[in-house]
Amino acid sequence: MSSFPATEVLVTAECWQTEPDAEAVIHRAIEAAADVADADVGDAELAIMLTDDAGIRTLNNNWRGIDKPTNVLSFPALQPAGDGGPDDAPPMLGDIAIAYETTRREADEEGKPFDQHLSHLAVHGFLHLIGYDHENDDDAEDMENLEREILGQLGIPDPYADRID
Repeated sequence: MSSFPATEVLVTAECWQTEPDAEAVIHRAIEAAADVADADVGDAELAIMLTDDAGIRTLNNNWRGIDKPTNVLSFPALQPAGDGGPDDAPPMLGDIAIAYETTRREADEEGKPFDQHLSHLAVHGFLHLIGYDHENDDDAEDMENLEREILGQLGIPDPYADRID
């Protein structure tokens, strides 16, 4: 069984106050993802920022040059070369940002419970932090299969089941 990363959830937008269970949902999703993916992240730290569309639009524009909101962004931590600091400092896994309005809209449009869609986005962001990507079809298939397995452990239906390829 994997150990779990220390996960800090930061709420930076008032709109998240309508989802009082969001932090617990995220912690559960990250623990399941670390366990199923068998990620060696036990002493690592990650931060998840719950923001709004305006906040994530700024991040998306600044980091990716895309001037529009999105649902989730992941920022893997840069690992220091050589002596990066105190030996007892835990490694940073990275940061994840999730936008409330986009997440809410997608969940509503897809007829999914908000907490299930939020879990999926947290899992998706975490997998990016541990090296998964979807830049090509094979990588996308591997990542989606792992997402399905993790979400299945949480009792969440396949988020890709209704997708038309």
